[in-house]
Amino acid sequence: MKKQPKAKEGKSPETKINIHPVGDGVLIRPEDTLKKTASGIIIPDAAKQEKSTKGVVVAVGPGKMNDDGKVLPMSIKVGQKVYFSPGWESEIEMDEEKFYLIHESDVKAVIK
Repeated sequence: MKKQPKAKEGKSPETKINIHPVGDGVLIRPEDTLKKTASGIIIPDAAKQEKSTKGVVVAVGPGKMNDDGKVLPMSIKVGQKVYFSPGWESEIEMDEEKFYLIHESDVKAVIK
C-alpha cells in the first residue's frame, strides 16, 4: 500500500491551523455573511442567513487515491476563494473560529 502525501496548508500565520485534511478534503474559512452599516448596525445577508457558501481555502488534502493506488492531484489550491455546495460540509470550530471541511467535488466555482 502506497503512503499518501501530506496535506498542503497556507503559509501565512493567520492560516496556521492544526487541521490537516486527508484524501480530497478541502478546509474552508467561511466568508463573514454579516454586513455593518456606517453607523455600526449589523445587517445579516438575507440570502445567506443560515450558512455561508463562500469562503477561502486554508488547507487541502493530498488528493483522492484511485483504484490503482495513484493519488489524483487536487485542482483546488490554498488561498483560492470558492463557492461550495451547502449542506454537505462538516463544521469544525477551533480557537473560536469556524471552518468547513468538504470534498473537492463539493467546490462549485473558484472566484477570481
